[in-house]
Amino acid sequence: MKNEPLAYRMRPRTLDEVIGQKHLLAPGRFIHRMVKAKRPVSILLYGPPGTGKTTIANALANTLNLPFAELNAVDAGQKDVEKIVADAKMQGTTILFLDEIHRFNKKQQDYLLPYTESGLITLVAATTANPFHDVNPAVRSRCQILELKSLEPSDIEQGIERALADAERGLGKYSVRLDSEALRHFAEASGGDMRKALNAVEIAVLSTDPDDDGTIHITVEIAVECLQKKSLSSDKNGDGHYDLLSAFHKSLRGSDVDAALHYLARLIQSGDLIGLSRRILCVADEDVGLAFPAATSHAIAAIESAERLGFPEAQLPLSKIVMELCLLPKSNSVTTAIGRAMQDVETKHVGDIPVHLKDAHYASAKKLGRGVDYKYPHNYPEGLVEQQYLPDALVGTQYYHPKGLGQEKQFAERYAYIRSGGKAKPKSD
Repeated sequence: MKNEPLAYRMRPRTLDEVIGQKHLLAPGRFIHRMVKAKRPVSILLYGPPGTGKTTIANALANTLNLPFAELNAVDAGQKDVEKIVADAKMQGTTILFLDEIHRFNKKQQDYLLPYTESGLITLVAATTANPFHDVNPAVRSRCQILELKSLEPSDIEQGIERALADAERGLGKYSVRLDSEALRHFAEASGGDMRKALNAVEIAVLSTDPDDDGTIHITVEIAVECLQKKSLSSDKNGDGHYDLLSAFHKSLRGSDVDAALHYLARLIQSGDLIGLSRRILCVADEDVGLAFPAATSHAIAAIESAERLGFPEAQLPLSKIVMELCLLPKSNSVTTAIGRAMQDVETKHVGDIPVHLKDAHYASAKKLGRGVDYKYPHNYPEGLVEQQYLPDALVGTQYYHPKGLGQEKQFAERYAYIRSGGKAKPKSD
């Protein structure tokens, strides 16, 4: 239809056209194998909006050349499902795409069970909610549960460029000059949502008057207006956004809660959840480190919560982990320790592994002296025994220099005790 939005018109017709989700679609991955075997099975897709749930369902039906039906659980009723089942009995195996399945009540979900069990209906269900909380266990047990991930900016750029080049379904009939800064803004500020990005591009093209030569010139200012998201940076070289990420990271490292929240708000405004998440995880490992080792699992939980919730609610778990990371004691001993070890490996002749540490799990190992003099620590008090672990060239090397802050204080005492051969008793004992 003439008024169909660009994202709808550009929806991939086959799985080969789908952008992103390589963890499911690449050769050897689950959906690729299912298609290769020509054995459709019911699947439950969950993930953020605009990541391709409807797209995959349509493309799967086209690739397998099967009848396709589509319902949205928000407005579909029992009679709608019954009609699809009746049609499937005449047409044969049918792929039913059921969007927002979590909005179906238990009775409605249960109605599909015998037909998915028999294979008459191949259910492709979709939800933005956690299926383990909101989908009937009986339905879950009959589906492969597949998580879709937010698209990368490079994926969004690929989709935009494809739409601009496609004269049949896209915007190829227009002469469009899209500035690189505008393309980057559409890709990064859309939050991994292809639908949002494509529809914003279409608005930009259709609402911008052409230049004298007939070219429609889309600037970053136009992109900001059409996506209704502030520009990631006024710096046209893109440095400003990385400056923002850097300031955020350094404020976390410096334990300045207020500054970190300020930069967090600006990053939320930009929609760069991926860059934001990477910095949060990096701070947990690099800057908090052994002072509070559980910071990493806390950060992962917060990021997963943010991804499930989507914005604006995602700002709550993000704010909580940012404040926690600021207030925790800091130690970069993990970073410096592996840095020293890597430098030795890259710049020194480190020598051979001590023979008593070498693999001895084969018949002739003892003839080579391998593992013969190895002392099994569990056979000694406190699991400690004096024996050489480092290569000869590195004996006595100390990579780990504990800071002794937070929980690392106990690790520091234990480390000193180990290095002393059990002579420097930990104070905590």
